[in-house]
Amino acid sequence: MTEIFIGTDIIEVIRINHSIKNYGKRFLNRIFTESEQRYCNSCSQPPIHFAGRFAAKEAVKKALLTSGRFTSISLKEIEIDRKQDGQPFLNYQHNKIEYCKISISHTLNYATAFALYLYK
Repeated sequence: MTEIFIGTDIIEVIRINHSIKNYGKRFLNRIFTESEQRYCNSCSQPPIHFAGRFAAKEAVKKALLTSGRFTSISLKEIEIDRKQDGQPFLNYQHNKIEYCKISISHTLNYATAFALYLYK
C-alpha cells in the first residue's frame, strides 16, 4: 500500500533577506548547502531564491516527518537541486527517498513550496 504525505510552507522574502544581511555566511551555511548557495547567488535576486529553497526545505521536512519514518531532520540535510529544465528535486543526505515531488513559487514578497512524498 502506498501512503501519501504532504508538506507546504510560505515565507516572506524579507525575513530571509534580513537573516542574510544580519548573519551572512553563518546563516547561509547553517541552512543551505554550498550547491544551493552557488545557485541562489547566481540569480539576479538571490533572496527570492533563498526564500524559495527555504520554503521547499520546510515543506519537505513536514512531509517526511508526517510519514513517521523520521524522528528529526535538519534543514541542511535537505538539498533542493534543479534538473536541466528547472524542475526542483530533492537530495536527502541520509536516506534514499524514492519519490518526493517539489513545487516552488515566489513573488517579490513571498515564497511558497509544496512537497508530495509517497512511501510504499
